[in-house]
Amino acid sequence: MKSMTGYGFCESVGEKVQLAVELKSYNNRFLDINHNIAYALAPFEIEIDKALSAIAKRGHIDVNIRLKVLESEMTVHVDEGAVRAYTAAFEKIAASSAHPLEITLADYLSQEGVLATVRSSDSESYRTLLFDTLSVALAQLDESKKREGASTKADLIRLGRIIEEGHGVIAAHADELEALVKEQLVQRFDDLLGDKGWDEVRILQEIGVLLVKYSIHEEIKRLAVHLKEYFKLLESDEPVGKRLDFLCQEMNREINTIGSKSQMVELNMQVVRMKDGLENIREQVRNIE
Repeated sequence: MKSMTGYGFCESVGEKVQLAVELKSYNNRFLDINHNIAYALAPFEIEIDKALSAIAKRGHIDVNIRLKVLESEMTVHVDEGAVRAYTAAFEKIAASSAHPLEITLADYLSQEGVLATVRSSDSESYRTLLFDTLSVALAQLDESKKREGASTKADLIRLGRIIEEGHGVIAAHADELEALVKEQLVQRFDDLLGDKGWDEVRILQEIGVLLVKYSIHEEIKRLAVHLKEYFKLLESDEPVGKRLDFLCQEMNREINTIGSKSQMVELNMQVVRMKDGLENIREQVRNIE
């Protein structure tokens, strides 16, 4: 089991560059990767995403990759055509103004286009350093997701036991609840009809219908199935966040139904305790991949 929250960082220094990879992962319904990487590394974006998707199936991941060039690969180009054009322009200005021509080197250097800088960089030259650094950051991210996931799993097991205990108490009192409902119904009929006489068979039929309505045996059985699946999913190595979230909805439905049918204080207390535990489970599940 993995959490969607994680962090990984690695910094490497090559012969000519320094490169740092930082990965931050947060909760999200789907896999969403946000890139903040150096322009020279943009061609590797798809490969970086593929490497990330191998360890993360859901979550919002911020990818920050910083590149610092330690040895400049810049070349300076002199535009001779621009120099000749500026020379002609200076001479024309001097002739028009009737002033002697005194052109200095600084006059040329201050003009736009005389000097041009060109940075030569081959993205492929960064490949090895980039993916070696990325692999270390990915390993850290994966480890932190597993570590957080293990902690969450332990808590989910604890919370699941609360619901399991409540289920056991309710199951043990299911027959007692039916007997209580039957007793209350008979007493109610007796109070209403008194000694006027009544058709016992018909009344028992009506009681039978009401007992079916107030029976919680089916809900108990379904909740037991859901709990079995819940603990099974917690032991799975596959991403189970979405399945656990759906299972929580199903368990919540059964617990609510039991609560609406119960007329026993002890059972009602267990329902409240189970709903509280389930709400905590749902909060934790939102962080599970």
